[in-house]
This record gives sequence, structure tokens and C-alpha cells, in this order.
Amino acid sequence: MLNTRYVAGAPTWVDLGTPDLEGVHAFYGALFGWEFRSGGAEFGGYGMYQADGKTVAGAMSVPADQAPPAWTIYFKTTDADATVKAVEQAGGSTVYEAMDVGDLGRMAVLNDAQGVGFAVWQPGTNKGLDLVDAPNSMCWTELYTPDITAAQEFYGSVFGWGATTQAFEGGSYTMVHPAGGTADDMFGGLWPLSDAPDEVEAGAYWTPYFQVTDIDAVLAQVEPAGGTVRMARMDLAGVGSFAKLADPSGARFALMQPEAPDAG
Repeated sequence: MLNTRYVAGAPTWVDLGTPDLEGVHAFYGALFGWEFRSGGAEFGGYGMYQADGKTVAGAMSVPADQAPPAWTIYFKTTDADATVKAVEQAGGSTVYEAMDVGDLGRMAVLNDAQGVGFAVWQPGTNKGLDLVDAPNSMCWTELYTPDITAAQEFYGSVFGWGATTQAFEGGSYTMVHPAGGTADDMFGGLWPLSDAPDEVEAGAYWTPYFQVTDIDAVLAQVEPAGGTVRMARMDLAGVGSFAKLADPSGARFALMQPEAPDAG
């Protein structure tokens, strides 16, 4: 799962781009108890979602004609400019060149070789999210991709990620970890788009999972708050319960309620 050590190649930030920023605040507040704190004019209205005073995500207004509503996952880099070059050499592309964000850090927005968007963060004074792998914060990431082998090669080339494939009834699941990491450092999974019919129409993407303590209670809030349940609760023995959602603007994300530890 995720942690705040934020080693190179690990997820360090996540943010929402939506055409109706004000309109989604109540939704995320209803689901997770988040409160929005604007960074003000200096940062173009970009702000932070906080849970109990700790930053769990960023959010900004993005006009509908510029990009579809979406969550973007940021991976840590020690050199954003070098990572941009590595992405392009590996067959990816640059959406926004590396740029400074005040003294907070340096970022770039990119596409992988299959056209899936992600971003990188070179920390300055902002090392990353205050809270991960805890209730109401990001706890996992997942890539829906048309080609798992190509994705492994791309991200392995850019970040040095390692991967482990775990078999389960009816298939297998590929999980990734930072260079030099172990199974305890897994932070994300790769899933073939062809095996996810609910994702095919909208296309390949990275999705964040947010941890909850009572997934049924959260799911009961989704439609009244204007969102959509894209995939109903699914339970996986030894792991936990999952569901896929979309917020009122259409941005996709997922929930995870980890299985309770065996009391024995």
C-alpha cells in the first residue's frame, strides 16, 4: 500500500481537474468529510482537500473544452526534466512541460506510450500528501491499459518499477512497486482494459482508490450527492471490498475498504 516515505517512483500526490469545482465540494464532503482550502489567486484557484486538517488531494477548475473531468496521479521524481525526456524516449508524450510551482516543487503532465495521462512531482517544500493509506485518503492506484506488457516496459524504463503477478481464481493481477522495493511496497496494479468492459467505452486511465471504513454507508451517499456507482461493491477474500464511482462531473475513482485483520 501507499506510504509517506515518498521514494522515487512512488505516488506522491493526486488531484482532481473538473469544470465545476464548486459543484463537487459537497459530493466529496458527503463521501469523505473533505473540506476544500483554496490556494487563492496566486495558484489560480488551485486548492487542497483536507481530512481532519491533513491534505489528502488537490483540486482545480479545468474548462470542459480543455480536458475531461479526471483524477491525476503524480509519481515522485528527483528530476522532472530528466523524467520528461525519459517518457518521450520510451514512446510517451508531454502534455505540459516541466514547470516550477513556486517553491513547492516542479511538475510535468505526461502521457504514457498507450496515451494514458499521469504526472510527476519533484518535491520542493511540498514533499507530498499529508495522509495516505488511511480512512478518507488515497490507498491504492490502478492502471487500466490496453497492453500490460507494454505498460510494464514503459514505466519500468521511466521509473525503474518492479512488478509481481499474483494468481487468483479466474485470472491474475500485476502489482508494481518502486525500484528496489519489495512486495510490502506495492502501490498499484495493472489491469487489462479488455478484461474491464465497464471501462472500455471511456478508455484507459489511472484511477485512485480512496480508503473507507464502511463502504456500504459511503455507497449510500453517492447518488443522493449527485454521483454515480459505476461498479457495485465487490468483495475479494484476504484483501477487502471495492467499488467504482464517478463524481457529479464524471471524474472516475474507486473505493476500498480493507478486510479487517484476523483477530486470531
